[in-house]
Amino acid sequence: MKKIQIINGPNLNLLGKREPTIYGHSSFEDYLQVLRQRYPDCEFAYYQSNVEGELINKIHEVGFSYDGIVLNAGAYTHTSIALHDAIKAVTTPVVEVHISNVHARESFRHVSMLSAACKGVILGFGLDSYRLAVESFL
Repeated sequence: MKKIQIINGPNLNLLGKREPTIYGHSSFEDYLQVLRQRYPDCEFAYYQSNVEGELINKIHEVGFSYDGIVLNAGAYTHTSIALHDAIKAVTTPVVEVHISNVHARESFRHVSMLSAACKGVILGFGLDSYRLAVESFL
């Protein structure tokens, strides 16, 4: 059984409520049930925090024992060298995901501090971006 940690960063606790034209109408908890049903041979752990250091701590905690980390660092994607370093420090591969196509949005969202440290990047497919990231670990 594959162990996959999903980590969501700031403001993603508001999925389903926050800017539904960009992020959709579903909460992540609802979508997580879809993933669990679709992949019964995967053990999914889910973590969300609005605090950068807590995201780093979670990466450190699971980064040597899980088969994959799906990371949507939210706005920290564009600012956090510390998250980049945390990803590089662990052996578990990390896939960066974004619900929206960040390249079709504000220019400050076009640069990721994380991409170079990650196995890959998936963006613009709504919540299905998470499923595509899971597929990369199977």
